[in-house]
Amino acid sequence: MKKQNWLIIAVILAIVIGSASLILLNGSNKDKSVTVVDDDGTEVTIDSMPQRIVSLSPSSTELLFAVGAGDQVVGVTDFCDYPQEVVTGKSTGSITSIGNYWQPAIEPIAALDPDLVIASGGGASDEAADRLRHMGYTVIVLNPQTVNDVLANLEVVGKATGHANEASTLINSLQARIDTIASKIATVSDKPQVYVEISADPLMSVGPGSYMGDLVTLSGGVNIFDDAAIPWPMISSESVIAKNPNIILSTYTDLNAFGIRPGWKSIDAVTNSKLYKLDSDNIYVRPGPRFIAALEELSKVLHPDIFA
Repeated sequence: MKKQNWLIIAVILAIVIGSASLILLNGSNKDKSVTVVDDDGTEVTIDSMPQRIVSLSPSSTELLFAVGAGDQVVGVTDFCDYPQEVVTGKSTGSITSIGNYWQPAIEPIAALDPDLVIASGGGASDEAADRLRHMGYTVIVLNPQTVNDVLANLEVVGKATGHANEASTLINSLQARIDTIASKIATVSDKPQVYVEISADPLMSVGPGSYMGDLVTLSGGVNIFDDAAIPWPMISSESVIAKNPNIILSTYTDLNAFGIRPGWKSIDAVTNSKLYKLDSDNIYVRPGPRFIAALEELSKVLHPDIFA
């Protein structure tokens, strides 16, 4: 066969292969309809990869950027401040702040003409989610309460935004780090009794089904209020003294305050100065993909002997 014939065939094959790749790319990433189930149990169908996403909570914003959907985000709340791309986007105008996280107004959300809204459950933006759905907008409600919930939300967000593969890779990586901690915790026979204070007035702690309570358990501690009836119980000073925790963790309270409270000097954690302030950039109070940093840090606090 003549040389020019081979050249013509090669060019045709390149065009065919390139066109097929383009068709596959468009079919898999843009035109493929997907259905996800959100944390309200609602089936949400997304006809094509969303290009204008509004996030109504800081944790959802972090999820979106973690799976690679950051370039699709056009709106966030005033409280969304991570990753740095969010802060930069707000300052340059590529990302608009829609206002408050709790009970957000509908008008600034609708003004952004979103093709997907990630709302927050638990009363934060449920009303806004209902109204937006009635207006014809596609809405997914997320309400993570535990580490497993965060992993499940990553899968939902990845699938809904066209980043299922990136989400799967991230989930596997996070699970491997969780498993590493779990394998070390399994060798521990004596787990510390832990008190977590999230408010001093009124006095509040964390119970079962709470994000911070889950972090304590996974990092090898025993939450002293794991027998509470609700995830965020109001408690009494007397109950903390009676339970006598070995370690006290606080997100808001000045650590010096524990020693001057009536009766608290008898608590082991106060006597032995096992008091720790959890203030690492919201990782302890925001159920997002950075939970792993909180988990690894807390494991070192509770078990410094095995997590050097």
